[in-house]
Amino acid sequence: MITTESAPPTVASSNIARYLPQMAAERPDQVAVVVGGGRNRAGKVIYRSLSFAELNQVSDRYAWGLAGVGIRRGVRVLLLVPAGLPLISLTFALFKVGAVPIMIDPAMGRRNLAQCIEECQPEAMVGVPRGHLARLTFPHAFRSVRRSVMVGSRYIPLGDVNLAALSAPIRAPFLIERVAADELAAILFTTGSTGVPKGVLYEYGMFEAQIRLLRQLYAIEPGEVEMPAFPLFALFNVALGATSAIPPIDPVRPASCDPAAVIEFMRDQQVTSTFGSPAIWEKVTAYCVAQGITVPTLRRVLMAGAPVPPHLHERFRRILSPSADTHTPYGATEALPIASASGREVLAALAERNDPTAGTCVGRTVPEATLKIIRISDEPIPTWDDSLALPPGHVGEICVKGPSVTKAYVNRPQSTALAKIRDGETLWHRMGDLGYLDDQGRLWFYGRKSHRVETAAGPLYTEPVELVFNQHPAVFRSALVGVRSRGSGVGSRPPDSRLPTPDSRLATPDSRLPTPDSRLPTPVVIVELRKDMAPKNTAARERLFAELRALGAAHPMTAGIDRFMIHPAFPVDIRHNAKIFREQLAVWAESSGDRQ
Repeated sequence: MITTESAPPTVASSNIARYLPQMAAERPDQVAVVVGGGRNRAGKVIYRSLSFAELNQVSDRYAWGLAGVGIRRGVRVLLLVPAGLPLISLTFALFKVGAVPIMIDPAMGRRNLAQCIEECQPEAMVGVPRGHLARLTFPHAFRSVRRSVMVGSRYIPLGDVNLAALSAPIRAPFLIERVAADELAAILFTTGSTGVPKGVLYEYGMFEAQIRLLRQLYAIEPGEVEMPAFPLFALFNVALGATSAIPPIDPVRPASCDPAAVIEFMRDQQVTSTFGSPAIWEKVTAYCVAQGITVPTLRRVLMAGAPVPPHLHERFRRILSPSADTHTPYGATEALPIASASGREVLAALAERNDPTAGTCVGRTVPEATLKIIRISDEPIPTWDDSLALPPGHVGEICVKGPSVTKAYVNRPQSTALAKIRDGETLWHRMGDLGYLDDQGRLWFYGRKSHRVETAAGPLYTEPVELVFNQHPAVFRSALVGVRSRGSGVGSRPPDSRLPTPDSRLATPDSRLPTPDSRLPTPVVIVELRKDMAPKNTAARERLFAELRALGAAHPMTAGIDRFMIHPAFPVDIRHNAKIFREQLAVWAESSGDRQ
């Protein structure tokens, strides 16, 4: 039984761990975190929970134990623990001692995992048995680890010490390490949608800025119940005084969730707010609409990680109460959030433009951030110059600076040089995303810079092109890629078709059509079809391609695209199950397109 008393709030420090004892003092009996586990004889879900007071005490125990084995201020700690109660308790314990947790997704693939761990050079690790087995499998990647803690069965002889041995009863609260705002707080990883995931260096002040923004943008109030489908969001909930209801969703495969179980969980816990990938809500909202289910307790739904299709906002209008709304915070691991829009704002903007080639509206710049669109370049830009910025209506790279913008990657100097622009004492972050600002200051997303397809008539961008073809009722999603194979492939016109010039309003001011070059790739649109919508024969496939070609012909930007292919299931990122690995699709198209 836990008997120790809550520690008083720590002051004059930027350590975000201070929010936990603060909430333990202010709201000791409120549930801090709840998670389901199994069912009783009546078929009801069995829930386990910790109050803020209990969570603070458990993390104090862990903090004392970790400090006792030398895991202290500045020590980089690889944290390989799945979502749930131990992860939240351990993360706050590491913050309390001033250690630097390395939050890495083990499902990123064996080679990526080994490279990322080696780059971070962790001095300690805290992990479940599978994590310790990875250490045995990749000893070179883990060679910097000097201390290890096993989370789980104490009978498995892995790790220097078992977590259970470190969590003995204590008599005094742990004194939280006092840190400065510019000290390293954690290392988080990108999704790796355009290559090997990169470790991002987070300072304490950056977390503080994110907490301020979340309060200001979404008005999340103490006492609310927030369902974080992305586990790290639970850390922000503590600072906001909200309960974290950990949903029955596998963070490694969020799109495979059981929508009935998710709705049951939300109703049982009276969830008022939630944050997750659009891939989750694609499945859950379809289930709700089909079953006539509403969730009146929900006040807000935050969707991020990939562009949010308009129909998700429309579906939620049928599921939420009239006063509730959806929101699309836009950003990246390196800078989050930098823009945001409500579902009502997005649908109004789309109705105003009435053109899929306008792209996806992601809202206006958040407070404290400065956002500019700069000329497209694949080269480093060492120093900021105001002449880089483009006027409204011109497509370029999205660039941002502000207190939540990170400064560097772990041991990736070339990536850091490509992504950062020095501006006096501050840094701009190049998002690697393309878009434009309209006359009202709204940001419209146009896709990843590395995914644009350069053609003889100028560049094509993934988001507006794919939105055109996603209108077909049989298409679940589409992907624009550039293919360098010479064959015409099934679903194409004769090879002498020409692409039209893109809309000049959505082009950089100095863009010029390049001279036709046989070395340029051919634009190909690959489609993943909805279930049971695959063509049964060659004739049906040709009809589908003809219909797609007709959709493209309705817009100057897509009128010249004449190659289409069908892929059974797109490769997507692990974290959100929504970011498409177009590089892999391009390789697949080049190797198999002529056999389609």
